[in-house]
Amino acid sequence: MSYPTFTMRQLLEAGVHFGHHTRRWNPKMAPYIFGKRNNIHIVNLEKTVPMLYEALDAIQSIAKNGGKFLFVGTKRSASDLIAQAATNCGQYYVNHRWLGGMLTNWETVSNSIKKLKSLEERIETGEVNSLTKKERLQIERQKEKLDLNLGGIKNMNGIPDAMFIIDTNKESIAILEANNLNIPVIAICDTNSNPSGVDYPIPGNDDALRAISLYCDLVAASILKGLESNLEQSGIDVGESEIIVEEGFVQGVDSDNISEDVSAESIASDDNDVEKSNK
Repeated sequence: MSYPTFTMRQLLEAGVHFGHHTRRWNPKMAPYIFGKRNNIHIVNLEKTVPMLYEALDAIQSIAKNGGKFLFVGTKRSASDLIAQAATNCGQYYVNHRWLGGMLTNWETVSNSIKKLKSLEERIETGEVNSLTKKERLQIERQKEKLDLNLGGIKNMNGIPDAMFIIDTNKESIAILEANNLNIPVIAICDTNSNPSGVDYPIPGNDDALRAISLYCDLVAASILKGLESNLEQSGIDVGESEIIVEEGFVQGVDSDNISEDVSAESIASDDNDVEKSNK
Protein backbone atom coordinates (compact mmCIF):
# COMPACT_ATOMS: atom_id res chain seq x y z
CA MET A 1 0.00 0.00 0.00
CA SER A 2 1.45 3.38 -1.00
CA TYR A 3 1.19 6.39 1.28
CA PRO A 4 1.49 10.14 0.85
CA THR A 5 5.16 10.88 1.44
CA PHE A 6 6.86 13.50 3.58
CA THR A 7 10.42 14.23 4.61
CA MET A 8 12.13 14.99 7.89
CA ARG A 9 12.99 18.42 6.50
CA GLN A 10 9.32 19.13 5.82
CA LEU A 11 8.55 18.34 9.45
CA LEU A 12 11.37 20.60 10.63
CA GLU A 13 10.40 23.46 8.35
CA ALA A 14 6.79 23.22 9.50
CA GLY A 15 7.92 23.46 13.12
CA VAL A 16 6.57 20.03 14.07
CA HIS A 17 9.47 19.55 16.51
CA PHE A 18 8.71 22.60 18.66
CA GLY A 19 6.84 21.68 21.83
CA HIS A 20 5.67 23.85 24.72
CA HIS A 21 7.54 25.49 27.58
CA THR A 22 9.10 22.90 29.86
CA ARG A 23 6.83 24.03 32.72
CA ARG A 24 3.75 23.04 30.72
CA TRP A 25 4.71 19.51 29.75
CA ASN A 26 2.78 16.30 30.33
CA PRO A 27 5.01 13.49 31.71
CA LYS A 28 3.10 10.99 29.56
CA MET A 29 4.80 12.58 26.55
CA ALA A 30 8.32 12.00 27.95
CA PRO A 31 9.08 9.06 25.60
CA TYR A 32 8.62 11.37 22.61
CA ILE A 33 10.73 14.31 23.82
CA PHE A 34 14.27 14.66 22.46
CA GLY A 35 15.36 17.37 24.87
CA LYS A 36 14.91 21.07 25.48
CA ARG A 37 16.15 24.32 24.01
CA ASN A 38 15.67 27.71 25.65
CA ASN A 39 13.19 26.07 28.05
CA ILE A 40 11.15 24.73 25.14
CA HIS A 41 10.74 20.98 24.77
CA ILE A 42 11.85 19.54 21.44
CA VAL A 43 9.85 16.65 20.01
CA ASN A 44 11.89 13.65 18.87
CA LEU A 45 11.01 13.49 15.18
CA GLU A 46 12.64 10.07 14.90
CA LYS A 47 9.68 8.90 16.98
CA THR A 48 7.19 11.07 15.10
CA VAL A 49 8.00 9.73 11.63
CA PRO A 50 7.10 6.04 12.18
CA MET A 51 4.07 6.96 14.30
CA LEU A 52 2.83 9.32 11.60
CA TYR A 53 3.21 6.61 8.97
CA GLU A 54 1.38 4.14 11.23
CA ALA A 55 -1.48 6.62 11.57
CA LEU A 56 -1.62 7.25 7.81
CA ASP A 57 -1.68 3.49 7.22
CA ALA A 58 -4.66 3.12 9.57
CA ILE A 59 -6.44 6.07 7.94
CA GLN A 60 -5.95 4.68 4.46
CA SER A 61 -7.17 1.22 5.51
CA ILE A 62 -10.33 2.64 7.09
CA ALA A 63 -11.05 4.72 3.98
CA LYS A 64 -10.38 1.70 1.77
CA ASN A 65 -13.14 -0.12 3.65
CA GLY A 66 -15.57 2.74 3.13
CA GLY A 67 -15.19 4.33 6.55
CA LYS A 68 -16.27 7.88 7.38
CA PHE A 69 -13.92 10.35 9.08
CA LEU A 70 -14.65 13.21 11.42
CA PHE A 71 -12.00 15.96 11.62
CA VAL A 72 -12.06 17.87 14.91
CA GLY A 73 -10.18 21.09 15.59
CA THR A 74 -11.99 23.96 17.25
CA LYS A 75 -9.15 26.29 18.22
CA ARG A 76 -8.49 29.30 16.03
CA SER A 77 -5.26 28.04 14.46
CA ALA A 78 -6.86 24.76 13.36
CA SER A 79 -10.45 25.76 12.55
CA ASP A 80 -10.17 26.79 8.89
CA LEU A 81 -7.54 24.17 8.03
CA ILE A 82 -9.63 21.36 9.51
CA ALA A 83 -12.72 22.40 7.55
CA GLN A 84 -10.80 22.74 4.28
CA ALA A 85 -9.02 19.38 4.64
CA ALA A 86 -12.23 17.52 5.45
CA THR A 87 -13.99 19.16 2.52
CA ASN A 88 -11.10 18.33 0.18
CA CYS A 89 -11.49 14.60 0.83
CA GLY A 90 -15.29 14.49 1.13
CA GLN A 91 -15.38 13.97 4.89
CA TYR A 92 -16.88 15.75 7.90
CA TYR A 93 -15.70 18.22 10.52
CA VAL A 94 -16.37 20.08 13.74
CA ASN A 95 -14.37 23.30 13.83
CA HIS A 96 -16.32 25.73 16.00
CA ARG A 97 -17.35 24.08 19.28
CA TRP A 98 -17.74 20.50 20.37
CA LEU A 99 -21.23 20.10 21.81
CA GLY A 100 -21.42 17.58 24.64
CA GLY A 101 -23.13 14.44 23.39
CA MET A 102 -22.39 15.20 19.75
CA LEU A 103 -21.65 11.49 19.26
CA THR A 104 -23.05 9.75 22.33
CA ASN A 105 -26.40 11.53 21.98
CA TRP A 106 -26.58 11.30 18.20
CA GLU A 107 -30.38 11.08 18.12
CA THR A 108 -30.72 14.57 19.59
CA VAL A 109 -28.02 15.90 17.29
CA SER A 110 -29.83 14.34 14.32
CA ASN A 111 -32.98 16.25 15.22
CA SER A 112 -31.02 19.50 15.26
CA ILE A 113 -29.53 18.63 11.86
CA LYS A 114 -33.04 18.02 10.49
CA LYS A 115 -34.04 21.44 11.80
CA LEU A 116 -31.00 23.02 10.12
CA LYS A 117 -31.85 21.41 6.78
CA SER A 118 -35.47 22.49 7.11
CA LEU A 119 -34.45 26.10 7.71
CA GLU A 120 -32.05 25.98 4.76
CA GLU A 121 -34.81 24.68 2.52
CA ARG A 122 -37.24 27.38 3.64
CA ILE A 123 -34.67 30.06 2.87
CA GLU A 124 -33.60 28.56 -0.48
CA THR A 125 -37.16 28.11 -1.74
CA GLY A 126 -38.12 31.63 -0.74
CA GLU A 127 -40.76 30.43 1.71
CA VAL A 128 -39.53 32.95 4.26
CA ASN A 129 -40.08 35.86 1.88
CA SER A 130 -43.71 36.12 2.96
CA LEU A 131 -42.68 36.65 6.58
CA THR A 132 -41.95 39.96 8.24
CA LYS A 133 -38.40 41.30 8.23
CA LYS A 134 -38.07 40.50 11.93
CA GLU A 135 -39.25 36.91 11.45
CA ARG A 136 -36.89 36.39 8.51
CA LEU A 137 -33.98 37.73 10.55
CA GLN A 138 -34.79 35.36 13.43
CA ILE A 139 -34.87 32.37 11.07
CA GLU A 140 -31.60 33.39 9.40
CA ARG A 141 -29.88 33.81 12.76
CA GLN A 142 -31.19 30.45 13.94
CA LYS A 143 -29.92 28.82 10.75
CA GLU A 144 -26.51 30.48 11.05
CA LYS A 145 -26.12 29.30 14.65
CA LEU A 146 -27.03 25.71 13.78
CA ASP A 147 -24.80 25.77 10.71
CA LEU A 148 -21.86 27.03 12.76
CA ASN A 149 -22.09 24.07 15.12
CA LEU A 150 -23.46 21.35 12.84
CA GLY A 151 -22.75 22.41 9.25
CA GLY A 152 -19.70 20.18 9.00
CA ILE A 153 -21.59 17.03 10.00
CA LYS A 154 -25.05 17.66 8.55
CA ASN A 155 -24.53 15.03 5.84
CA MET A 156 -22.62 12.51 7.97
CA ASN A 157 -25.70 10.32 8.52
CA GLY A 158 -24.53 8.57 11.66
CA ILE A 159 -21.43 8.39 13.82
CA PRO A 160 -18.03 8.29 12.08
CA ASP A 161 -15.73 5.29 11.76
CA ALA A 162 -12.66 7.26 12.85
CA MET A 163 -11.71 10.69 14.18
CA PHE A 164 -8.72 12.92 13.45
CA ILE A 165 -8.07 15.47 16.19
CA ILE A 166 -5.86 18.52 16.63
CA ASP A 167 -5.13 19.27 20.32
CA THR A 168 -6.16 16.46 22.67
CA ASN A 169 -6.44 18.83 25.64
CA LYS A 170 -8.99 21.11 24.01
CA GLU A 171 -10.92 18.23 22.43
CA SER A 172 -10.86 15.94 25.49
CA ILE A 173 -14.67 15.54 25.52
CA ALA A 174 -14.66 14.47 21.88
CA ILE A 175 -12.02 11.84 22.68
CA LEU A 176 -14.04 10.52 25.63
CA GLU A 177 -17.14 10.18 23.47
CA ALA A 178 -15.16 8.40 20.76
CA ASN A 179 -13.70 6.03 23.35
CA ASN A 180 -17.17 5.24 24.70
CA LEU A 181 -18.30 4.30 21.19
CA ASN A 182 -15.08 2.44 20.28
CA ILE A 183 -14.30 4.91 17.50
CA PRO A 184 -10.55 4.93 16.65
CA VAL A 185 -8.87 8.25 17.44
CA ILE A 186 -5.92 9.65 15.50
CA ALA A 187 -4.54 12.78 17.15
CA ILE A 188 -1.65 15.21 17.18
CA CYS A 189 -0.07 15.15 20.64
CA ASP A 190 2.09 18.11 21.68
CA THR A 191 4.46 17.98 24.66
CA ASN A 192 1.68 19.27 26.94
CA SER A 193 -0.90 16.80 25.62
CA ASN A 194 -2.52 13.81 27.26
CA PRO A 195 -2.18 10.88 24.83
CA SER A 196 -4.54 8.69 26.87
CA GLY A 197 -7.49 7.50 24.83
CA VAL A 198 -5.69 8.12 21.54
CA ASP A 199 -5.28 5.01 19.40
CA TYR A 200 -2.80 6.57 17.00
CA PRO A 201 -0.89 9.42 18.69
CA ILE A 202 1.35 11.58 16.50
CA PRO A 203 3.93 13.52 18.57
CA GLY A 204 4.27 17.06 17.26
CA ASN A 205 3.42 20.73 17.50
CA ASP A 206 -0.35 21.27 17.53
CA ASP A 207 -0.34 25.08 17.36
CA ALA A 208 1.74 26.20 14.36
CA LEU A 209 -0.29 26.84 11.22
CA ARG A 210 2.28 25.23 8.94
CA ALA A 211 2.44 22.10 11.09
CA ILE A 212 -1.35 21.78 11.23
CA SER A 213 -1.57 22.35 7.49
CA LEU A 214 0.95 19.58 6.84
CA TYR A 215 -0.91 17.11 9.09
CA CYS A 216 -4.23 17.93 7.44
CA ASP A 217 -2.82 17.55 3.93
CA LEU A 218 -1.29 14.16 4.78
CA VAL A 219 -4.47 12.86 6.40
CA ALA A 220 -6.67 14.08 3.55
CA ALA A 221 -4.32 12.56 0.98
CA SER A 222 -4.37 9.22 2.82
CA ILE A 223 -8.17 9.21 2.84
CA LEU A 224 -8.23 9.94 -0.88
CA LYS A 225 -5.77 7.10 -1.51
CA GLY A 226 -8.01 4.77 0.47
CA LEU A 227 -11.10 5.88 -1.42
CA GLU A 228 -9.28 5.29 -4.69
CA SER A 229 -8.47 1.72 -3.59
CA ASN A 230 -12.09 1.24 -2.54
CA LEU A 231 -13.28 2.14 -6.03
CA GLU A 232 -10.72 -0.14 -7.64
CA GLN A 233 -11.90 -3.03 -5.45
CA SER A 234 -15.42 -2.34 -6.67
CA GLY A 235 -14.26 -2.73 -10.26
CA ILE A 236 -14.57 0.96 -11.06
CA ASP A 237 -11.92 2.42 -13.36
CA VAL A 238 -10.87 5.52 -11.48
CA GLY A 239 -8.84 6.81 -14.43
CA GLU A 240 -8.47 10.52 -13.94
CA SER A 241 -11.17 10.55 -11.26
CA GLU A 242 -11.42 13.60 -9.03
CA ILE A 243 -10.56 11.58 -5.94
CA ILE A 244 -7.13 10.57 -7.16
CA VAL A 245 -4.52 12.43 -5.16
CA GLU A 246 -3.06 15.08 -7.39
CA GLU A 247 0.69 15.21 -7.75
CA GLY A 248 2.02 17.67 -5.25
CA PHE A 249 -1.10 17.55 -3.04
CA VAL A 250 1.25 17.38 -0.05
CA GLN A 251 3.85 19.96 -0.94
CA GLY A 252 5.21 20.82 2.46
CA VAL A 253 6.43 24.35 3.05
CA ASP A 254 8.47 26.73 0.95
CA SER A 255 11.84 26.67 2.65
CA ASP A 256 12.59 30.18 1.38
CA ASN A 257 9.90 31.52 3.70
CA ILE A 258 11.07 29.68 6.81
CA SER A 259 12.65 31.73 9.54
CA GLU A 260 16.04 30.72 10.90
CA ASP A 261 14.40 29.47 14.09
CA VAL A 262 12.48 26.72 12.33
CA SER A 263 15.11 25.65 9.82
CA ALA A 264 16.60 22.17 9.89
CA GLU A 265 20.02 23.61 10.62
CA SER A 266 18.83 25.43 13.74
CA ILE A 267 18.01 22.14 15.46
CA ALA A 268 19.70 19.16 13.87
CA SER A 269 23.23 20.57 13.82
CA ASP A 270 23.32 22.43 17.13
CA ASP A 271 23.89 19.89 19.89
CA ASN A 272 25.20 22.59 22.21
CA ASP A 273 21.85 24.36 22.28
CA VAL A 274 19.75 21.26 22.82
CA GLU A 275 19.85 19.43 26.13
CA LYS A 276 18.95 15.81 25.51
CA SER A 277 16.31 14.37 27.77
CA ASN A 278 17.46 11.85 30.33
CA LYS A 279 14.01 10.30 30.44
